[in-house]
Amino acid sequence: MTPEIRERIVGILGANRLMTLATIRPDGWPQATVVSYVNDNLILYCFVARVGQKFANVRRDSRISAAIAGDFSDPAKIKGLSLAARASVVEDGNEFEKMSTAYVARFPEYADWPRPNPAFAPMLRLTPEVISVIDYSKGFGHSDLVTVSRQDVPPRVEARRQSWLASILGG
Repeated sequence: MTPEIRERIVGILGANRLMTLATIRPDGWPQATVVSYVNDNLILYCFVARVGQKFANVRRDSRISAAIAGDFSDPAKIKGLSLAARASVVEDGNEFEKMSTAYVARFPEYADWPRPNPAFAPMLRLTPEVISVIDYSKGFGHSDLVTVSRQDVPPRVEARRQSWLASILGG
């Protein structure tokens, strides 16, 4: 991925706060819902209810699709993202804390709410594999398709995640 395209993607992620998240239901149909998100470079994070359908869908099949864009008054100014990603539960305490803090900074309207408890509201990490960068300033329907490589999104350490979340869930 070129630095220019990465900058465009991260710019669009930073300019918006809501995404439509599509998961795969048990019957194979997609389920799309709107969620708020934060991002750390190309990785997106959102909270879901542990007892909700999105969480159950992701636990069964980690493949998700998401769409991000804002409103517009001039069609030539439409910019957005459509992406395919893998969802996983954040199980590292440091990562959870860092992104929870980023969430409150991005959504100050939640500052007075209690911090989400991962036993009830797990945080999902969405690691993109393919991103379509939509930019109508380059022509109606223009998009650049980008494959995200391992170099674009560094791997994370799994071992520490297990013990932190297991202790919260009592396991």
